[in-house]
Amino acid sequence: MMPLTYANVGEESVIRKIGGSPEVRAHLENLGFVAGGKVTVITTIGGNLIVNVKESRVAISREMASRIMV
Repeated sequence: MMPLTYANVGEESVIRKIGGSPEVRAHLENLGFVAGGKVTVITTIGGNLIVNVKESRVAISREMASRIMV
């Protein structure tokens, strides 16, 4: 397992675990990041990530991405 921040651009990964406080986990789940779901890093801009999750593009901070384990 590794944080989403280390995933290669264009490579599809399976979300294994979501870390952080209950509020952070709930926020990420609302965005579509759930264990067992698939996520693809589209690009990184200034350290932040644009990812494809559940047929939607979502921009998340590097800090949030580091809590998503793939």
